[in-house]
Amino acid sequence: MTLSTTAERYSSVQRDVFADRRETSLPGGFRVSPDVRPGLWQDLMRADPEALPYQSPQWIEAACAATGSANVSRTYTSPDGKEHVLPLLLKRRFLKAFSSASSMPSAWGMGGLIGNAPATTELVRAVFDDLRQLGLQSISIRPNPRQAEIWAEARPASFAAKCRRAHVLDLRQGFEHVWLHEFDGRTRNHVRKAERRGVTTEFDTSGKLLPIFYALFDKSLERWAEAQNEPVWLARWRGHRRDPLEKLQTIARHMGKMCRIGVAYLEGEPAAAMMVLEAGNANYSRAVMDQALVRNLGINELLQSQAIQHAAETGCNFYHMGESGNSETLSRFKEKFGAKPVKYAEYRFERLPVSRIDQMARTAVKRLIGFRDLG
Repeated sequence: MTLSTTAERYSSVQRDVFADRRETSLPGGFRVSPDVRPGLWQDLMRADPEALPYQSPQWIEAACAATGSANVSRTYTSPDGKEHVLPLLLKRRFLKAFSSASSMPSAWGMGGLIGNAPATTELVRAVFDDLRQLGLQSISIRPNPRQAEIWAEARPASFAAKCRRAHVLDLRQGFEHVWLHEFDGRTRNHVRKAERRGVTTEFDTSGKLLPIFYALFDKSLERWAEAQNEPVWLARWRGHRRDPLEKLQTIARHMGKMCRIGVAYLEGEPAAAMMVLEAGNANYSRAVMDQALVRNLGINELLQSQAIQHAAETGCNFYHMGESGNSETLSRFKEKFGAKPVKYAEYRFERLPVSRIDQMARTAVKRLIGFRDLG
């Protein structure tokens, strides 16, 4: 089934999920509207120094088109008139009571609030209360890691917290500072080594490099399968199911110039590639490579350095390097560019313990095949 037919299949059953479009009151003097008025979302993306590409309306449009979800994002207004938007996607089932909403769905980055003022504990507490009363089977929120403390303080007992760990690089002092004081010496040497070796790079926002990216993605899946003691066919199936080429093409189409694909070439052959999103701040979203070509030539370091430099020079405050989990290898790679680990949590409310049952089944399969989780 194509993404377009998936979207059509869901659109007809999602129209009436939240038929009541009225603004309502919440505890603490907050108000919530199940709509986002025209222009507000983009204004908040510009006003919020912490805004992430995953929180942009373009990203939400891409996610809806790719997953068949409905955009049910909500606007929260504080007693002093400050406004915040919570990007929220709905996955509709036959009955509303079996439907789920998320900010954001699995494999679609982070959500949480953006606004024209810093979110407060009181606001987040009101958001939790509002979402719990929507009458859905489940609600999940994976907020900006840099706002972890506020979300943790506001969390009610009805929302379970799943501990996570990401890495974030501060760009506010400019790329020269990052290069001299955040990159470690070996990383700078690796960048220079790749340049001396004649490695070339290309960045594009039209989507034309996606076929190259996806070919390297397939090579990476084979490498990950070996490292995880997983059958190659299973790794390919999981990888293509999570990130089909059509999904990446949909992202590129909706994000436009905010989606940058970078490819590094060694003697004309594609050796490594990455996807970086820039809207408000930057997100290092995905990276793939041909291990046989990359070796120890500094190719990944060169590509990453150029992406960080572009983000800094275009005004991004932060370069989010994504989820790191418990992987020491992944953490070391990110930290050599100066990224700092940030502990945060994903929050989930469920009327029935569906996710717990799903996790138990996944764990049983992993044990059966001797899967080695890399973090």
